[in-house]
Amino acid sequence: MSDAAKLSERIDALEVRLTYQDETIETLNQTITAQWKQIDALTRQIAELRDRLQEAERQAPDPANERPPHY
Repeated sequence: MSDAAKLSERIDALEVRLTYQDETIETLNQTITAQWKQIDALTRQIAELRDRLQEAERQAPDPANERPPHY
């Protein structure tokens, strides 16, 4: 096998490898983007629930955390 043929074979192998790596990186980017969207949505949900909890605590009667008299 000539040096040119070996070089061509090596270049083909490297191109296949680069294509695979590019596809893998694209898949990872899509996965990470989807996960960040989920994290953002959950963060907003947590903030909303925190606000609702604070509002409920403000509207609760004053001795909300007081022990019952039999203790």
